[in-house]
Amino acid sequence: MEQLPFYIALVMGLSTFLSAYFLAKASPKHKTRILTIAIGWLILQSLISISGFYTHTKAMPPRFLLAIGPPFLLIIGLFATKSGRYFIDSLEIKTLTMLHVVRIPVELVLFWLFLHKTVPEIMTFEGQNFDIISGITAPVVYYLFKKEYIGMGILLMWNFACLMLLINIVSTAILSAPFPFQQLAFDQPNIAVLYFPFNWLPCCIVPIVLFSHLVAIRKLMRE
Repeated sequence: MEQLPFYIALVMGLSTFLSAYFLAKASPKHKTRILTIAIGWLILQSLISISGFYTHTKAMPPRFLLAIGPPFLLIIGLFATKSGRYFIDSLEIKTLTMLHVVRIPVELVLFWLFLHKTVPEIMTFEGQNFDIISGITAPVVYYLFKKEYIGMGILLMWNFACLMLLINIVSTAILSAPFPFQQLAFDQPNIAVLYFPFNWLPCCIVPIVLFSHLVAIRKLMRE
């Protein structure tokens, strides 16, 4: 991959740590444990990515499963176990709402990567990715909910809508990656996520954002 301007990697890194920070802040009791796990996972993924392991894209099953598999298995485990659900129910929904502001810098990173021909246009807000709307509306929804100008029903609908936007871009990113099952963007595949630090997006930020939506939806529907 071509040498990219430093600011792109910097914003990617800051966005990643900001997402982990918000998740930890949502659970004061487990703050240290969450940050420790997140930092350990990011270090491991950094070493794997720097080694070039993920650039071998023709392997089956895809090697990239090592980046996205463990976080999603962890999410399933948290929802499937009693202790996991206890942890989920302890999370602060207001903080989880504000967490989604990280989607603004992430979308900027994707746009910059497109300009440097490492992701396709379809993955940006100039293409078919409208996920930046979630980031822009997050602080507004947070403020309105905190001041009780909107109720749980509106917050629930917002989470569902933003979850759909997340699924849209994740699906596009997967189908645009240069794996054997690639279906989109053959002229410019999604290659940035195969390299450090942009592999942090699918291995950390996306799982945290997804988890935040699922937690909020569970808590709001129960209440």
